Amino acid sequence: MRLVARSGLWAVWLVAAALLGACAGSPAASNKAASRVYLNEAFASTETFSRVFTSGVSATCEAARRALLSQGYVITSAVRPDAVNGRKSFQPEAEVHVQIEFHIVCVPEVTAASAAASDPPSTIAFVNAVQDRYSLKKNPNSASLGVSAIGSLSLPVSSSDDSLVKVASETIPAGVFYDRFFGLIERYLDAP
Repeated sequence: MRLVARSGLWAVWLVAAALLGACAGSPAASNKAASRVYLNEAFASTETFSRVFTSGVSATCEAARRALLSQGYVITSAVRPDAVNGRKSFQPEAEVHVQIEFHIVCVPEVTAASAAASDPPSTIAFVNAVQDRYSLKKNPNSASLGVSAIGSLSLPVSSSDDSLVKVASETIPAGVFYDRFFGLIERYLDAP
């Protein structure tokens, strides 16, 4: 009888150890994948977050500011003439909130050819947009109501606090999205 009990105890211990090992292995695998995100960084000239414009630094950033404003973005920072930030909010689903935030920096392009006084100024606009995704999280709250005249009678009173929790954040990859934005900047630069 004692041998059967010990065998059962060992079996329970082995199953518990296997389950703990499986649970412990899962976060390590996801952390390993997350720590190697840099391997996808190509640093290739085909994936560009910049465009050259034949205008001055302040004119290029002003055109970028107007391009953002024309699309409903709120300008969050434009104190410097060579940088502008803007943000826009979206609600694609009932309990999902998405924000896109643009970061634009304008720098003069200096090359040997542009050093000549007769050439018009050129500016490189570096642009990236970050998309943050938020989800609604319900936090249940409970409280007790005690009535001392009757004794220790407690009635549960429950409520729920809702809060937005950031669940994802990523830089929007280079492509058509930025091409459309650069085209809009060009349009505002061409406008009188």
